[in-house]
Amino acid sequence: MTSAISTSTVRLVGVAVAGALALSAGAALAQTVKIGTPTFLTGAAAPAFGIPAKNGVELIVRGINNGELPAPYNTKGFAGRQVEALIYDEAGGGTKQVTEMRNKVQKDNVDAIIGIISSGTCAATTALSEELKVLTIQTVCGTTRVFEELNKDPKYVFRTINTATANNVSAARYIAAKMKGKVKGITGINQNYAWGQDSWRDFRLAMATLMPDVTATKKPQFPKIFSGQYGTEISALSRAKENLVHSSFWGGDLEAFIGQSSARGLFKRKLFVLTVGETVAYRLGKKFPQGIMVGTRGPYGMYVANDPSPINAWFQKEYRKAYGEPPSQPSYQYAQGYLAGKFAYDDAAKKAGKFPTTEQVIASLTGATFPSFVGNVTMGLSKGHQIVTDDRWGVTVWDDKKGEMVLEDVVIFPPGCVNPPNGVKSADWLKGGMKGAKC
Repeated sequence: MTSAISTSTVRLVGVAVAGALALSAGAALAQTVKIGTPTFLTGAAAPAFGIPAKNGVELIVRGINNGELPAPYNTKGFAGRQVEALIYDEAGGGTKQVTEMRNKVQKDNVDAIIGIISSGTCAATTALSEELKVLTIQTVCGTTRVFEELNKDPKYVFRTINTATANNVSAARYIAAKMKGKVKGITGINQNYAWGQDSWRDFRLAMATLMPDVTATKKPQFPKIFSGQYGTEISALSRAKENLVHSSFWGGDLEAFIGQSSARGLFKRKLFVLTVGETVAYRLGKKFPQGIMVGTRGPYGMYVANDPSPINAWFQKEYRKAYGEPPSQPSYQYAQGYLAGKFAYDDAAKKAGKFPTTEQVIASLTGATFPSFVGNVTMGLSKGHQIVTDDRWGVTVWDDKKGEMVLEDVVIFPPGCVNPPNGVKSADWLKGGMKGAKC
């Protein structure tokens, strides 16, 4: 994939600006917009998730700084200033990440934070972002608790990806549409923290509404995150009477589970829905099982590999050229966070007639609709701080001609079909039968 990464901060600096930059009425020395970007550079989450995310940042920052992106992102920088991404390691847990974020803001003087993979990191740092008054665009973590429990009145924190709710409601809708009569019951194996717990809850509640005759296990599996060994859980799943297995595993956990389950023939005996399974499908190649329902939490990765939209076509071409492999879900999701940042800075500068303040950037991003890789996306929930996008589901199949895994029988679910109405808590919406869904 890439060469070994140092655990120290990786500084990605845009093309150097020589001399002075003309700003409104006068000239001033060129400045940069410094962005702190946490992602997993070490540990089990790095190879399949953290490093592709880093690669997505490197590429999109290069494109932004050089003015390579198609319109409307074809101007250089954030509001004319070059972007400097300070990429640092998200490994180590919530307490460490609180310290890391504080250091990036108070010592390195970053202008914003764009990144974060783990729901645990988001839960640990969202209050700190508000305390430090630093614009924070969370790019991956999916727990609904960020805005529904921990930060009910957000100002500085945004999230530019669907939540676990949209991810699992769309999975349940796909199963209800495609697998009637085939599902005899549902069981699950999910990591024992916010993302895994929320994912199983949302999937179970959605299935209860959409397929009420299908029973859910009373003993779902919740192993510790990054445990890596799943012999006991695989045995329990093999014995379970339920024939459909739900999992929100990601990173090294997902790769380990697939390897261990394949060796014991579990994928031949059970149906599987892997809510972020696309993240390892390219890496595993033919070792990834075919006929598996996989998600990407939106229009990313394998689901848009052939989409001709100009920004997406640029990203696909340049990513493959730079890294020798296709871009997967995390590459897109981190890059989308940077597109949101560019949109907000450029829009705020246009309105202000000068380089904007953080408050002006926040005002531009709140409730905004902006172009992403395959169409417009909207900050439609949580007082304009939580994005809503469509969500896509299909089934894996190996393509000999391409030499990579692809998807067939794809269904696209619009945002209003898989997200609760604005102002309604996810769990309440699910327990109430998903009233108001627009499918």
